[in-house]
Amino acid sequence: MLVPMRRIAVLLVTLAALTACTESNAGRVPPPASANGQASTPQEAPAPGMRIETVAGGLEHGWDIAFLPDGKALVSQRPGKLALLSSTRPGATVTQVQADFTDVLAVGEGGLMGMVLDPDFATNREFITCQTYKENGVGVDVRLVRWRLAADGSSAQRVNVMLSGLPVARNGRHSGCRPAIAPDGALIVGTGDTARAPISQDRTNLGGKVLRLDVKTGGPAQGNPFSSAQNPNEQRLFTYGHRNVQGVAIRPGSGQIITAEHGPDKNDEINVELAGRNYGWDPAKGGTETSYDEDVPMTDLQRFPDAVPALWESGDRTEAVCAATFLDGPQWGTMNGSLVVTALKGAKLLLFKMDDAGKIQSVSVPPEFDDDWGRLRAARQGPDGALYVTTSNGNDDKLLRVTLG
Repeated sequence: MLVPMRRIAVLLVTLAALTACTESNAGRVPPPASANGQASTPQEAPAPGMRIETVAGGLEHGWDIAFLPDGKALVSQRPGKLALLSSTRPGATVTQVQADFTDVLAVGEGGLMGMVLDPDFATNREFITCQTYKENGVGVDVRLVRWRLAADGSSAQRVNVMLSGLPVARNGRHSGCRPAIAPDGALIVGTGDTARAPISQDRTNLGGKVLRLDVKTGGPAQGNPFSSAQNPNEQRLFTYGHRNVQGVAIRPGSGQIITAEHGPDKNDEINVELAGRNYGWDPAKGGTETSYDEDVPMTDLQRFPDAVPALWESGDRTEAVCAATFLDGPQWGTMNGSLVVTALKGAKLLLFKMDDAGKIQSVSVPPEFDDDWGRLRAARQGPDGALYVTTSNGNDDKLLRVTLG
């Protein structure tokens, strides 16, 4: 169906779902100005007309989407549920996949999070999830788990834990954990710093990082920048110095890794990931501060002159940027090649046009998302070329299919 009229119930749920920030920025293009002048200054551009259709409802905080070869789709849900959708067209039916998620720590920002199909899914039916893990009700870590989906899609069995030991906060804060498959087959995973001061700059800790892993084993991928390090965690790192990476997108053609990252009360970031580089988040202030000091810059160029500046920052407000993906194909017209980023607090879709080097040229916000859908989380382009987005309001959440209007 086309975009519905605003529904009071949806808005009430949206307001209830907001945590630290309650003011909505829906419909407004975030200011490109940077607090320290480091990000590019893209112009505001008009957005193309968008057609939004509801594929299915009845979800609960849909966190990620995976498209199956038979036209069905999986949607991970933060409380520890996995939905199988009969198709990616409006009117799809939703069934819950039977799987043992009893060890998922579903609290705060943690739970069953990112998901990606194994590159050999067509033959092995395996997929990988990120989850916060608990024992006896207490959070232990964030981990990557490999599953095998039954032939009929009704159930999934755990194959193994690919990687454990990613830090976790007991309240689930800054759990991160978004996976993507790079063109060379490596598994790229963005992680969060769990709101603990020293983690982002500690290269032996997997939090506040972008990891580059062997997709089959969870070990370091070949060619990683710290492959000669003694510590096995450091060998898995691609970049470090991040706060809470929520979106990971691989740019078609170039293979550039682009991430979306939560700032504190301002300066959410879009970054291009460069092997072995520091992205400058350091609430420990070089080890002089034990508390989590969020007044430090997102990219502290005074402390780390070689840190990588952001491609874009949200300025003096928080959008709570989330998933990232690229629009790829002629069906997107002038938006072909654009980066799509969802926003939770901002309750909007952001479209970024980039030049070949990755510099952002313009940003636009489709008005069709204004107020009607609330918080937006997952974003993946489907095999049919359409964009698929989930809402994350906590009650009757939707999988949306987005095309040009």
